[in-house]
Amino acid sequence: MGGSCQRKFIRLFELPAAGLKTGRWLVAAWPRRYAGRRRPPREAADWIKGKCVEFLADYAGFLAKTVTLVVAILVVLVAVAVLRSRGRRSGGQLQVTKLNDFYKALRQRLEQSILDKDQLKALGKEEAKAAKAAKKQAPQKSRVYVLDFDGDIKASATEGLRHEITALLSLATPQDEVVLRLESGGGMVHSYGLASSQLARIRQAGVPLTVCIDKVAASGGYMMACIGERIISAPFAILGSIGVVAQLPNVNRLLKKHDIDFEVLTAGEYKRTLTVFGENTEKGREKFQEDLETTHELFKNFVARYRPQLEVDEIATGEVWLGMAALEKQLVDELKTSDEYLAERAREADLYQLHYVQKKSLQERVGLAASVALDRFALTWLGRLTQQRFW
Repeated sequence: MGGSCQRKFIRLFELPAAGLKTGRWLVAAWPRRYAGRRRPPREAADWIKGKCVEFLADYAGFLAKTVTLVVAILVVLVAVAVLRSRGRRSGGQLQVTKLNDFYKALRQRLEQSILDKDQLKALGKEEAKAAKAAKKQAPQKSRVYVLDFDGDIKASATEGLRHEITALLSLATPQDEVVLRLESGGGMVHSYGLASSQLARIRQAGVPLTVCIDKVAASGGYMMACIGERIISAPFAILGSIGVVAQLPNVNRLLKKHDIDFEVLTAGEYKRTLTVFGENTEKGREKFQEDLETTHELFKNFVARYRPQLEVDEIATGEVWLGMAALEKQLVDELKTSDEYLAERAREADLYQLHYVQKKSLQERVGLAASVALDRFALTWLGRLTQQRFW
């Protein structure tokens, strides 16, 4: 221990000694023979150093025991939670928010910031009088159920959408309305086919369905949108892309270059048409293209069924249009943002936003949350790479 550091360290333990002359100090923790000295001898510093090391060793042992105890308690709690969760079905919860209250709170906050007390008082009386008169004239307002769908490549939001639709169909009537705020650039055919089928349940029940698009509804997204009796789009939203695309790399020549064989064995002539590692044949390519054409034809027929006013062959080219051009092509019925439309409906109807929240399992909360985040990250970037044309 150096001289200066040694002196600073000693100062931490110094206490003024009662009854001694000014400037004389007594270090309480030292042996009695060192009391009253201005500069303690070398052996005193060694003694302090040894005591410090002894204290740190004791503290490290105590800390290790504490950490071990905490870890043991956590292991027991996790084990108990796992045992309790076994055999239970994972479920979720439907959250319902009345949007009228949300809009009202926004307006009241602005009024409180701008109007004075007298104006607020007068406005409150007018609103109370209008509410009383409206209650006498209209016994019950119609309901608008607001759903949200933010689609990725796998249309993962379908899991919540199906429960939300099941819930609202148990109460909704043809006098009510369902508004879907849709954002999706498309993805897997079977995933968006299922999402579209869920929306078709609303049409089959006779409940009016309005689809609002603020940013994009392309490919599988438009497959969902076309089911709406009304499609409302923001002026610069992207719509269309009624087409089918499939792409995959082939590294067969690279494997051959390094003398690596890859065997593809199938039972059925067209069980595997194109592969990543095997050698693709012209016959396989033709069959794959035929499957794409078949899927495209089904897509076109699906759109024509719900939007008979469209010239399907004209718009089913895989092209996309902005909202203003889409209105001319009759891909949409009106140019308006979802905020504007819902604010208008809130004046004459009760708006309820439905959101089904899936309960996360213990594994997701403790360990698999990182895996879910990584999967979402990969899907997001894959979606961006496949939708570069929309930028």
